[in-house]
Amino acid sequence: MPSYLGAIGTANPVHRIAQPQIADFMAQALEFGENDTRKLRALYRVSGIAHRYSVLPDYGRANGDYTFFPNTPTLEPFPSVGQRMAVYRREALPLATEAVRECLRQVPDVAVDTITHLVTVSCTGMYAPGLDIELVQALGLRRDVRRTCVNFMGCYAAVNAVKLADAFCRADAQARVLIVSVELCTLHFQKSPEEDHLISNALFGDGAAACLVQASPLPNGVPSLALQAFHCGLEPDGHDDMAWHINDFGFEMTLSSYVPKLIQRGIRNLTDGLLASLPVELGDIRHFAIHPGGRKILETIETELGLTHDDNRHAYRVLRDYGNMSSATVLYVLRDVLAHATPADAGAPVLSFAFGPGLTMEAMLLEISFTNEHLTFNEQAQEETQQGALTATKPLPELLNVN
Repeated sequence: MPSYLGAIGTANPVHRIAQPQIADFMAQALEFGENDTRKLRALYRVSGIAHRYSVLPDYGRANGDYTFFPNTPTLEPFPSVGQRMAVYRREALPLATEAVRECLRQVPDVAVDTITHLVTVSCTGMYAPGLDIELVQALGLRRDVRRTCVNFMGCYAAVNAVKLADAFCRADAQARVLIVSVELCTLHFQKSPEEDHLISNALFGDGAAACLVQASPLPNGVPSLALQAFHCGLEPDGHDDMAWHINDFGFEMTLSSYVPKLIQRGIRNLTDGLLASLPVELGDIRHFAIHPGGRKILETIETELGLTHDDNRHAYRVLRDYGNMSSATVLYVLRDVLAHATPADAGAPVLSFAFGPGLTMEAMLLEISFTNEHLTFNEQAQEETQQGALTATKPLPELLNVN
């Protein structure tokens, strides 16, 4: 039997900054001349991002009056790792707590003392005693809640958190897992004109997401996602094209323009590997939750898998309104899938991808569920086989009840 993911809550800092404002900040911080500034603004215009959120107001203040970066023409002395981690420690807990409360508001029958596991996810900050223990205290969770931290894995880390939650629930039908992802990517601005850093500075924003995973669907008609299958792919040739390192002045992201080509090379095999043992084919899937690592990545996947821009509409909307928030981002996309689901979508499969350092590519197949009104496609296939109703001539879309 599958486990179920649902009640996804999200939260963002108060500072919502338009992409052109951030471009102006970057041009000034990098001391760009007129020609380089024009090129930088063009990069920001084609990013597919309208706004991003940050715990720092500075990115909307191109003329100084900074609260975190020094008010000097060169931003020197540039903030150290210690200074950035101090902001992370101050800001991560309130943001994570807000996301959890938004999650739990959707399921008022779920009491916090029934949560058995807590999985925290982040790659943009860490300390100990950490966010997990602070969340136990802030939320009033049981002191014996089982805590697991998924740290420093990058944008695909939420998928590994979901895998963990699925394993917990399959092992214990009474398990109720709270996943909390919080990423403060904008703390790690790198003052460098290198292409990797220019791309990273143009994409990443701050946000948090929280969700519940349990062994049964959410009650009272609240939609959830049955976790059907996972598959991981690795493109070692991309080892140096997407990476995440700690240096003296923050965490340094390497994100080369070659990443979409690596994903192009591996995405079909990733999809085939995920679906190989399942009674569903790519052509039968109408719902997608793809991590918007960048506009070019989404377009590359569409070309390789024969998807339309509309198929990716949830990913494009999240990219436009938030940018790339590392591990939290795919949960935002899944939130939108659930927000637009209707009872007519019950039983429909959802294909989800996320990517990160390695180059790692993670895939999930989920299924939209409304309470117990619809069997999952695995359960339906098993039931029809037992009844002798499943034959080689029965059309697959009919089997899956996919419109």
